[in-house]
Amino acid sequence: MAAAQGRYSDHSDQSDQSHHAQSGSPGTGGDDKDGADDGTQDTVPRAFRLAVEGLRSARLRPGIEVDPTRPPQRLAPHAYALEAAVVEDDEDLADGRLVLLHDPAGHDAWQGTFRLVTLIRAELEPEMAADPLLPEVSWSWLTGALEARGLAYGEPSGTVTRAGSHYFGGLAERRPATQIEIRASWTPREGRDGVPDTAAHLAAWCDLLCQIAGLPPAAVGVEPGAGVVSLPQRRGPQHR
Repeated sequence: MAAAQGRYSDHSDQSDQSHHAQSGSPGTGGDDKDGADDGTQDTVPRAFRLAVEGLRSARLRPGIEVDPTRPPQRLAPHAYALEAAVVEDDEDLADGRLVLLHDPAGHDAWQGTFRLVTLIRAELEPEMAADPLLPEVSWSWLTGALEARGLAYGEPSGTVTRAGSHYFGGLAERRPATQIEIRASWTPREGRDGVPDTAAHLAAWCDLLCQIAGLPPAAVGVEPGAGVVSLPQRRGPQHR
């Protein structure tokens, strides 16, 4: 899978990483062999275990490949991450990562105990890349995807970056390319049991990923695909 690469931030407080690094919070240190707090340990809070189960059980539209991956370290006491790619005719149209963070003690900047963090990338058609309102429109796709599924959330924060590449010399035959990158985070509102509807948030995130990729909305009545699985074969990162 061509997963988005890059440094993550929860866009809430730049001191957050150092705070957890100094506190020695469990679940994110280097002693964890695969780096993934998958919610199966006895010391993991019940709310986080249920939230991870929600991500794993989500049923998504066809054309999206999803796979668990190593989460960023020291952002929160507990973290779980997924990477995904929108694939059409064996071509990756967009890719990204979604990280679930959990701090049972709460976090002032989050205004809650859970936080979702994402990085999404895709190459754009020239017409879309030239739109001066592209950053604002791209951000509205994120909030619109959440609101379209009736999800309650708070403290949204993020950046939209548009980067262009022009080729010269031996690469002059390549046409110019523009890439959009969305880095964002938001606080999913928790239910009565203290657990957010992570399955619905993942579905909304996949809606955003498909929209960035230029796919039409999923047709009504289309049977969702399977939940999160480990892919038998994974492609390496795209070289953009």
